[in-house]
Amino acid sequence: MKELENFVKKLRNSGIRPTKQRLKICEVLFSSDKTFHFTVNDLAKIIEEELREKISLATVYNTVHAFKKKGYLKEISIPGDKSYFDTNTNHHHHFFDSNAKELIDIDFNQIELKNTPKAPRGKSIKGIDVIINVENDSQ
Repeated sequence: MKELENFVKKLRNSGIRPTKQRLKICEVLFSSDKTFHFTVNDLAKIIEEELREKISLATVYNTVHAFKKKGYLKEISIPGDKSYFDTNTNHHHHFFDSNAKELIDIDFNQIELKNTPKAPRGKSIKGIDVIINVENDSQ
């Protein structure tokens, strides 16, 4: 019951009504202790296959973006690919496996940045996200 209350609170804090479908989205996103990386299409597929629920892609998209705007999810854009979302909003970096099309967490302490450039005039650096692209070795 406590988990359901948390889901309702997250939805309301994000400015969206807690419907049955949105609660199912929360169940997939926030029930696990493990970090969860996904695309909107991945999430819709998981909900349909695992929970046997059919939710419109627009509802999934709008809910995910409302959660991102509120800070419950982090968006990671992969150049030339698509946007992924991460349930771990703590500061960390990623490997992107281009073969498996998946993100793998890297603890932020494992990367040391030196000589970061100054921000353009009138701007300040909000954060630095490192994405290291990896692929399978040739055999």
